[in-house]
Amino acid sequence: MSPSSPAAPPVPATVLDAAPVVLPAPGRGTDLRVRVSAPATGDRLPVIVFSHGFGQSMNGYAPLADHWAAQGFVVLRPTHLDSRTLGLPAEDPRTPHIWRHRVTDLTRVLDGLDALEAALPGLGGRVDHGRIAVAGHSWGAQTASTLLGARVLDADGVPGEDLSDPRVTAGVLLALTGLGDSLSPFAAQHFPFMRPSFAAMSAPALLVAGDRDDSPLSTRGPDWFTDGYTHSPGSKSLLTLYGAEHSLGGVSGYEAAETTDEDPARVGVVQRLTTAYLRAVLGGDAAGRRSAATAPAEDPHPLGEVRSKE
Repeated sequence: MSPSSPAAPPVPATVLDAAPVVLPAPGRGTDLRVRVSAPATGDRLPVIVFSHGFGQSMNGYAPLADHWAAQGFVVLRPTHLDSRTLGLPAEDPRTPHIWRHRVTDLTRVLDGLDALEAALPGLGGRVDHGRIAVAGHSWGAQTASTLLGARVLDADGVPGEDLSDPRVTAGVLLALTGLGDSLSPFAAQHFPFMRPSFAAMSAPALLVAGDRDDSPLSTRGPDWFTDGYTHSPGSKSLLTLYGAEHSLGGVSGYEAAETTDEDPARVGVVQRLTTAYLRAVLGGDAAGRRSAATAPAEDPHPLGEVRSKE
């Protein structure tokens, strides 16, 4: 298998959508809106709960969500409070706690899986509640990582509450922000929650980073986005995309304003490698997971490279 010529993938299925599906969210101030995407056929479908990046919504990340759904996954995309579609003012008392609301949004999605399944006609009874992954991009990757065991350090460097969820089997973390010891002065002042500890993030995960993702939030450069791989225990893989910036070629949408490095070929690598990885890890296929991880190295003109550790 290689990024440019994968080995006989399943024929993509027709994708069905339901949106918005509204889940009650006491204490949030706004009910939680979720987009449900799933293949029209198939049984025992695994689940991906996806957390969007800053300002996005349940309508973003179609290049990933549509691909995953067509490949046999149920994809659930909640709209977090920071979404531009909600227009939450900076002075809103919820603003300093949005990072925590984001995590609760994901657990609410898991709690409401029956209702979300029922909201899409024909999906009922076809979802495997025992095979669940989380995924996210940028701030969404940090949000998703907490369900895998990452924790936020307080001002004294003490890990905060354990927010991991035993219902989650694995994760895909795209452009995951790194450790808080190299935050820029702006980030340190405005985003104090960006002080993760990955020491307990032991769940299997595939991380994806761009080697030209030079964030203004960190003083370190692109390698900051590899911290989740370097500093976490357990089975991990790291895909580094050559020439990719924060949008990794356009995973949030080719016409999105934040896509500064539009490249369908890079997005294609992310689509194929994440699909192969999730299919393997949710199916308990360790050999398949290793095969997915080595795919870029087997291509004569690779768009990235993968490292793995057990």
